[in-house]
Amino acid sequence: MASITIRNLEDALKRRLRIRAAEHGRSMEEEARRILQTALAEQTRAPRNLYDAIRRRIEPLGGVELKIPRRKSMREPPRFE
Repeated sequence: MASITIRNLEDALKRRLRIRAAEHGRSMEEEARRILQTALAEQTRAPRNLYDAIRRRIEPLGGVELKIPRRKSMREPPRFE
């Protein structure tokens, strides 16, 4: 197994990691491993277009029902006589 060293870690970030590890009953090292495993296990594909990119970001928040107003009849085109 490999090991890494993380330098210049902000004190606040280290504190949050320590607290999160304690909440889960793990060491900071084990908690960091779990975070990395979870983050890197996600299969991400590049979206094909802007619609797909927006949908992927918004979809987990749930759907929204929008009222679509009824269309009105078209106006008479102007006459240039």
